[in-house]
Parts: sequence; C-alpha cells; structure tokens
Amino acid sequence: MTQPDAYLLGRAEAEELRLKRQIANLAPDSDAQLDKIGISQGERVVDLGCGPGGVLHLLGKRVGPTGSVLGIERSPHFVELARRFVADHGLQQVEVREGDAYDTGLPRASFDGAHMRLVLVNVPKPELIVREMVSLVRPGGWIASFEADFLAHICDPPLPAWSRLLDAYIAYSTAQGIDLFIGRRTHRLFREAGVTDIRTDAVVHVYPPGHDRRTILRDFINNVSGKLVDGGFIRRAELEEDLSALELYLLRPDTMVTSHMFFRLCGRLPL
Repeated sequence: MTQPDAYLLGRAEAEELRLKRQIANLAPDSDAQLDKIGISQGERVVDLGCGPGGVLHLLGKRVGPTGSVLGIERSPHFVELARRFVADHGLQQVEVREGDAYDTGLPRASFDGAHMRLVLVNVPKPELIVREMVSLVRPGGWIASFEADFLAHICDPPLPAWSRLLDAYIAYSTAQGIDLFIGRRTHRLFREAGVTDIRTDAVVHVYPPGHDRRTILRDFINNVSGKLVDGGFIRRAELEEDLSALELYLLRPDTMVTSHMFFRLCGRLPL
C-alpha cells in the first residue's frame, strides 16, 4: 500500500536547494563507502529516495556503461530534477522513476545491490522501507545505507537558542513518528531484515565558517517553522528571536559547529 508523503523537511524550494548542495557536500563520504563494497562493472543497482540527484553519478561510474542504476523518488518535481542531473552528467546507464520507497512495485530479488542515503531519518516507519529495500536484492547481493544520527550535532561555546531550536525540532519530529537518532539503529533494522556480514562505521565533521552545512540547523528550522509554531513546539516570538541569535552566532569565527553523526552501513544477503 502506498504511504502518504511524510517527508519531514517538505518539498519547498529551500529544501530543493539544500539537497542540491548536499550532492557535492556528501560525495566524498559516499564515495569512500561505495569503494568498500566492491561494486562491479555491469551490476544492476537501485537507489531508493534519490532526491534531485543524490549519489546517482557515483553509482553510475561504478556500474559502468554495461550496468544500470535505477533511482526511485517520490516527488514528481524531484524526479524531473534528477533526470536533468542524470542528463547533465551524461549517465546513459542511469534511469529515474517516480515511486514509493515503502512499496516500489519492483520485482523481488532483481538487483545486484541497493543503496539509500538519508531517507530513514526523514520518514516514519523506517523498518518498512528497510524490508522493501532488502527484498529487491538477489541472494549474495549487497546493501548500503548512509544515515544520520543527531547525537553529534552540537555547537561550542554553548548557545541557549541552539538548544531551544534543536529541542523543538526533535519534539516535532518525534510527534510525526520520525526518529532523528535512527543512525545508531540501522545495523539492527537491516539485521532483522535478513542482511548478514554487516559492517558499520561513523563519520562526523566540523563545519568551519562559510561551509554550506554550517547553517543546517537553521535551514531545517526554516523549512518547518510554521509547523513548529502551529503545533505548539515553540512560540513564534521565541522562534524569531532564537533564529536571529543563531544567525549571528554562526558568523562568529570562534564558534564550532559539528555535523550529525553519519552511520555508513554495508552488508550482504545470504546465498
């Protein structure tokens, strides 16, 4: 059954632009993960929740002209953006289709590998997507997951406005059935879905002044600000005051801002 679109951050232009920046920002981390899998030329791969581009180019270069990559994306607009991204990169082996990660309708056990990046941290019932993803891969095929955990998302020196905004965002996400700390649980979700030979590592970054992702908490809050206020998670006056304080704080050269903790997982389906 197709699930309603419950993507946490919405589909507005600001989120579109953030996701486009993310393609380049997270490429080195994803490249390092994909290198460890040993993807072969000619493989058939599916990428769930590819957004406006994601890692389609990274997967495409690994499967080569004799392989294929299928990107699945829920938003029709993001599908068009991803197709444009694929065309701009000359990726003739990559196709993008509109589809639901909860129920793709794709043939079972029909891919050599499946990939997903920063999907589970933005949707409810992540275990359903994990099961769907695993079901698409043949025996002996590979699984790769790249997920966030808000554990490491901190700043220093401490800023009360940061804490209030982050607490409001976590409370709002929890109310939507979304776990912002899902990264640490991915190894269990995939193991319970039948994946073996699971290997996991974690990556954390420090974002210096001027880095695109230094403002990510502000960007997230702006994406859902109306819902935060309407849902009673924070008062509008407090929200505006805290965002102003955060903006000035992020400009300070003595402020340290860390990324989320990114858990990178790969595994195999038993033969």
